[in-house]
Amino acid sequence: MWLTGLSLLNFKNYDELSAEFSPTVNVFYGHNGAGKTNLLDAVHYLSLCKSYFNPVDSQQIKQGQDFFMIQGRFEKNEQDDVIVCSLKRNQKKKFQRNKKDYNRLADHIGLYPLVMITPNDSFLITEGSEERRKFIDNVISQTNSSYLDLLISYNKVLQNRNSLLKQGRTVRIDEELLDVYDSQLVGLGEQIHKERKSFMDVFTELFDRHYSFLTEDAEHAQLEYDSQLNTDSFAELLRRSAEKDMFLERTTTGTHKDDLLFTVNGMALKKFGSQGQQKSFVIALKLAQYTYLTRKKGFKPLLLLDDIFDKIDILRIRRLMMMISEDEFGQIFITHTNKERVEELFEGISVDLRTFEIANGVIKKVG
Repeated sequence: MWLTGLSLLNFKNYDELSAEFSPTVNVFYGHNGAGKTNLLDAVHYLSLCKSYFNPVDSQQIKQGQDFFMIQGRFEKNEQDDVIVCSLKRNQKKKFQRNKKDYNRLADHIGLYPLVMITPNDSFLITEGSEERRKFIDNVISQTNSSYLDLLISYNKVLQNRNSLLKQGRTVRIDEELLDVYDSQLVGLGEQIHKERKSFMDVFTELFDRHYSFLTEDAEHAQLEYDSQLNTDSFAELLRRSAEKDMFLERTTTGTHKDDLLFTVNGMALKKFGSQGQQKSFVIALKLAQYTYLTRKKGFKPLLLLDDIFDKIDILRIRRLMMMISEDEFGQIFITHTNKERVEELFEGISVDLRTFEIANGVIKKVG
């Protein structure tokens, strides 16, 4: 699978853009603020129906305009597919595949899988557990369409249960209705826990392999799935937390509290890890995601590298280039401020390298 071409209208800083890509490596270079990252974000839209950086769709419309449109042409299984995403202000976002509207955006997720690595990915380490759960859920959802429905249903029941608990401020809680919500939450939560645990059993091994390769076994990193359901049944957790939930007016146990624990050499990565260790950890997570998707989908996802070469040391860059030279990846999109620097990194690697210059929202093929 690869993206053969991309067209944009009024997307972020672009008035209009059209480009054809190589099935191997595509490099976009230009000054900071030129629009390199925006171009990668457009590709992310085509894969996952949303921006990687900003959840508000209307803020992707170029200032002074009333709509944006992204069109991508994919080649997959010897078939050409045209994907179109468009949005008019104050209207619902539209997604089409070969001129047919999707009834649900969830039906598109996973058809054109993608992995994106950016300097901002350090939030997986520094931010709260919600970001790490999103990471797990994003990977699983691209390989299991029913999993996304599970999450949506769970979150809806969770919201209803929390709303009922809040009513306890003024009126007596309907205990029969609370029992119904508990039963629904248990059923959905246990399925989510089972899917996450099964995923982590495979994913952890992939992560270990990539981290060891990037660092040449210089240190030991550990990735652990932390869930209250690892040791207790969900029903028992809810029973024991009933009084606490009533007092706090929210559900304090369940899979919405799951987390990933990151350690290096037995020490918490967030607190004790060096900047280099944290960057290596995040890159290994993303490369493990790529390998997992490749195995599950049976073809290689797109790999987007947004200005990461200035953020990691030369050892890890060389190790990453070795992976690329061994044909572990398919189509790759890279952004950088320096064209010569990227070409230097690819010296000795036999791949078709297509380069584009980005300046003031304009793209020009230069190699």
